[in-house]
Amino acid sequence: MNTLFLLNFVGPEMLLVVFVILLLFGGKKIPELMRGVGKGIGEFNNARDTVSKEIKEGMREANEKEKIKIQEDGK
Repeated sequence: MNTLFLLNFVGPEMLLVVFVILLLFGGKKIPELMRGVGKGIGEFNNARDTVSKEIKEGMREANEKEKIKIQEDGK
């Protein structure tokens, strides 16, 4: 089950990764790094929400046009 690889990432492996990150970036750089990651995630979520709203609006407009077309054809 290679698809569950990230879910099995606990225990000694996680401690090793945390230790390597601490060695690479140092204690003072980690908060800055996490702030940047947080901002990136926030921007991603905003973009995702915007795209989702645009798709829903486009679908709603297409449905309205289809209803108008059906009404015009029925007359």
